[in-house]
Amino acid sequence: MFFGIPDFWIALVYLLCIGSTILCVVYGLVNWNKGMDKEDEEISEAQTWAEEERHVEEKL
Repeated sequence: MFFGIPDFWIALVYLLCIGSTILCVVYGLVNWNKGMDKEDEEISEAQTWAEEERHVEEKL
């Protein structure tokens, strides 16, 4: 009997659920703000594209 659960497989499922939750939280904390470096570059590219689009529309 493991934590009051008579079946080993049910206890294993509970432990694996808790373990996967912990791993997901750790993964989220490690990768919290990754990709923020590219955000400024993407914003400037979008602004450049919008300016070029305005110039093309003005010429039409």
